[in-house]
Amino acid sequence: MSEMQTNSLAERLVARFGDNLTLSVTHGAVTAVVEASNLLVVATALRDEAGFRFSELVDLCGVDYLGYGQTEWDTVDVSGNGFSRGVEGEAVGRFAWQDRPRDVAIPKRYASVFHLLSIDLNQRLRVRVFCDDNDLPVVPSLIGIWPGVNWFERESFDLYGIIYDGHPDLRRILTDYGFVGHPFRKDFPLIGNVEVRYDPEQKRVIYEPVSIEPRVLVPRVIRDDADLIQAKAEAADHWREN
Repeated sequence: MSEMQTNSLAERLVARFGDNLTLSVTHGAVTAVVEASNLLVVATALRDEAGFRFSELVDLCGVDYLGYGQTEWDTVDVSGNGFSRGVEGEAVGRFAWQDRPRDVAIPKRYASVFHLLSIDLNQRLRVRVFCDDNDLPVVPSLIGIWPGVNWFERESFDLYGIIYDGHPDLRRILTDYGFVGHPFRKDFPLIGNVEVRYDPEQKRVIYEPVSIEPRVLVPRVIRDDADLIQAKAEAADHWREN
């Protein structure tokens, strides 16, 4: 039996790349974190070398880690006789715009994450590359290695503002011409920055500041808990008896 067959994917990645990547394995899924400066070299090896043969890039997306690990739900101080959980009001989406969060435990805010598939070896790999600069997030484009990533990188640029250096046609793909900002960023206002309307006097569409107040909708969670079911049954019995 060959070394490729006896060693796991994680072991082969460590043996091949060493300190050029950081690995984690969760529920059998392997994730590799690669520095942007090493991305193209590592990606080419993952595609071409016999132990990997990741011929397919099946998905790529951007990630914004602003507010990562924060929560707006109180799940600790829960009463002993119910499931009342309040909204803390501290997480992303519940702050005044001037007080929006800027720093998180993860110092590099933006990352590009892509998923690879080796059809020959029946194995998958998730690769994450962080942008070195939060103000101007840039990573190398993978289009020269996996050409099918073209529109994925455009989508990530459009929604997160991540620039893919070397992409031949990096422009918006989902938002309209003249759109301001990147709507999947965590500090992008939920109501947007501008609204549009048709002005009959100017006979054209014009852009204006939004005219509605910011708000966040928190869905109510309906739980069929045993104590609630029992309470309903007792209330029904009481109603029938009286």
